[in-house]
Amino acid sequence: MRSLDRSQPLALLAMRLALGAIMVAHGYHEVFGGLHSHAQIAANLGLPVWISALTEFFGGLLILVGFFTRAVACVLFIDLFVAIWRVHFHNGLIGTPDHPGYEFALATAALAFALIFLGGGPIAIDHVLRGGGKGVSKRP
Repeated sequence: MRSLDRSQPLALLAMRLALGAIMVAHGYHEVFGGLHSHAQIAANLGLPVWISALTEFFGGLLILVGFFTRAVACVLFIDLFVAIWRVHFHNGLIGTPDHPGYEFALATAALAFALIFLGGGPIAIDHVLRGGGKGVSKRP
């Protein structure tokens, strides 16, 4: 079990990389290609179009490198919760090819939720900026 405990930093890194890559991909598509289609969804939510798109794109980038991990994960969780509630929930868990369900947004929201409480881990910029790298012995 101790070897699993020592591997927790890698698990946090995997969570961050998965969530960050997904959010960057979705945000990139919305910001640099599909903003007009995203505009209809955002308009139905009563939000300016760019808030969700930029949150996903830049939030995903910040999660990837582990910068402001907890705060960004909280914002992404809210973004995903709103997407589930207002866009996907009425389609059911699985949905159909034309009307996707909320299973994917639920999985990514769970990743964001976990990162709110666990943070980015020691393989993150947050950790380095907090001085987490001090005291590490270096070989001469």
